[in-house]
Order: sequence, then C-alpha cells, then structure tokens
Amino acid sequence: MHWDYILILAILAVVVPWRSLGRIRQLLAGPELASSERVLLYLSTIAFQWTAVAGILWRCMAHHLSWAALGVALPHPMRSLTVAAGLSIILVLNQVYAIRRVATLPYESLGIVPKLAEKLLPRASGEAWLGFLLVLTVALCEEFIYRGFIQALFMVLFRSALAGAIISAVFFASAHLYQGRKGLITTFAVGLIFSAARVWTGSLLPSVVAHFAVDFSVALAALRFFPLRRNSVALYSLHIPERLYLRKGAN
Repeated sequence: MHWDYILILAILAVVVPWRSLGRIRQLLAGPELASSERVLLYLSTIAFQWTAVAGILWRCMAHHLSWAALGVALPHPMRSLTVAAGLSIILVLNQVYAIRRVATLPYESLGIVPKLAEKLLPRASGEAWLGFLLVLTVALCEEFIYRGFIQALFMVLFRSALAGAIISAVFFASAHLYQGRKGLITTFAVGLIFSAARVWTGSLLPSVVAHFAVDFSVALAALRFFPLRRNSVALYSLHIPERLYLRKGAN
C-alpha cells in the first residue's frame, strides 16, 4: 500500500476519533455557544471536510484510482435511484420512530449526543441555512471518504467486496467513537448497509441520498416531537460530524 494512503488511513482511524472525543468533552463542560461560535464551527467543519476530500482525491488520481472505482459513477441509474429511495424511506421511518420513543424519556437519561446537539443546533435562520449546508456536506464528503475511498482501497487490496465493505464500516464506526458502545454498533450496521448499496449499484448515489435524508429528517422530526426541549435531541440519531470538534480541540 502506498505511504500516502497509509497516512490518510492513520489520520481517519486514530487522529479523527481521538480529537473528536476530546472536543466533545470540552463542549459539554463549557458554557452554551454563542451564535458566532456555532457559525464558525459550521464553517470550519464544512471547510475541513471538503479539504479532506480534495486531498484524498488528489492522491487517488495520482495513483490512477478511477472515478468508477471510487463510486463516483452511475452504471445502473434505475437501480441506484430505486435503492436510494428505498433506503431513505426505511431509514427515515426508523429514525422518526426512534425519536418519538426517545421523546417519552426524561431529559437526563437521553445520553451524550442529545445534550451535545443542544449546544450545536441552529437558533436562527442564518444558522439554519448553514446547518443545511453542513448536513449536505457531511452526506457528500463522508460517503466519498468511507464508501468511496476506503471501501475501494480495501476492495482492491484484498480483492474482496466483502472485505472492503466491512473495513469501511469499521472506519466509519470509529469516527463516531464519542457515541459510546451502542452508537458504535448502530453506526457500524448503517455503514454496512451503505457499503452493500454501493457494491450492488456501483455508485455512491444511494448512500449519499440516504445519509442526507436521514440527517435532515431527524432534525425536522425533532422540531415536531421536542418543542419544549429546544430541540435538544434533533441530532440524536444524526452522525454529528467528527470534524466539528477538531478546530478548538487542537487549541
């Protein structure tokens, strides 16, 4: 394996989860964020994710890893659109049901992610538009990184679609280490589903669409079911982007 691929994998497997966890602890221990601080976090996360994608894509092109191998293709349009719609509907319904069930729990028992989300959720229309852009960025960039680059890399290395799917799901789950054991298991399962869709369709389109649909619908559902909690659980099931915690965590 090329040295630059190894470096990228080391950053994704070690540095990102480690700094994310440290940043989360700082956010939970600190006071409520001001609007300007949330906006800066959104913007820095968006910039980080696209910079990471640009760097990975640069190295992939240098080693002649094709667009099709990375899943940036649409070899089976109807299959991809059907899988995208099906996955989105199933996962969105599941997440909305989970939010309704969580809404019956006392706030103190909701866990770390809802309490963290309470500090990160938009409070004004300007923040909401940036939040929408952030969700879109996460869907595009994370799917390219995990289902595109990592899955393609290990599919080629081990000559096995199964190996690529499992390893990419492991990396995806490790990026969500801050969610605890239950979150790791859930994220790993979702990663496997997205990886399977990518293998069957030969495209990242289904996982990108489903990723965005789930994240966005969860936030909207929280507006409906948690009006008295300032939408503190709007990101309860969201893959809160780990890069969100890197900027201040490095200070």
